[in-house]
Amino acid sequence: MDPLLWWIVGSGLLMSAIALVGSVTLLLSEQVRQRILLPLVAFAAGSLLGGAFFHMLPASLAAGMSEVTVYTLTLCGFAVFFALEQFLHWHHCHRAETECKKPLTYLILIGDGLHNFLGGLAVAGTFLIDVRLGIVTWLAAAAHEIPQELGDFGVLVHGGWDRRQALFYNVLSALTFLVGGLIAYVASFRLDVSFLVPFAAGNFIYIGAADLIPEVKAHDDLRANIVHFAAFVVGVGLLLWVKVALEP
Repeated sequence: MDPLLWWIVGSGLLMSAIALVGSVTLLLSEQVRQRILLPLVAFAAGSLLGGAFFHMLPASLAAGMSEVTVYTLTLCGFAVFFALEQFLHWHHCHRAETECKKPLTYLILIGDGLHNFLGGLAVAGTFLIDVRLGIVTWLAAAAHEIPQELGDFGVLVHGGWDRRQALFYNVLSALTFLVGGLIAYVASFRLDVSFLVPFAAGNFIYIGAADLIPEVKAHDDLRANIVHFAAFVVGVGLLLWVKVALEP
């Protein structure tokens, strides 16, 4: 087997395994889990917005796309997820309220799957250029994924998913990273999916700003509000740190 394919498959499986970070919450008591859920939601909002503004949009502009194109595709991604959420709410909530998983949880999985697919294409492409460059790119992507996957698991549980079910589907959405890598290898990275990067950024902005922040912004307890805001800032700050630390 081509050594490059080994690198691509191995990096894809390792990236998918990062989704298992949510499993640490399975070891916690119900009381502790309930206490950390909303901070995790706030953390996810910060990491999603940080990923969109510090990584995905700058990457689109650096790739030579015009500002009008980038911002138009971002708004399209935002609008499509807005419409998709309306459909999911209508389709899944024609039942008792207690039986309905919140639509944003499906959007998290869809958005994360798309994001991981794009990451798989990009990382595999760098491996095809130079293995050392591929390793550095994978490490950058992994640093980006860890806070997002941890936050996503909290969002899924908060949105009504069973913890083991949330972990299973989170891992499935992470496997799209491997799919993207394999497609890049087979196509020798000739497939142009650059337009999906700002589109996915719009998805992330919608989820973070329209769904997650409203979940945590109006708590009656001032101390809880401060904790949630701090968790949001940590999510944003961590993605900013990754951006600055890995700049050449």
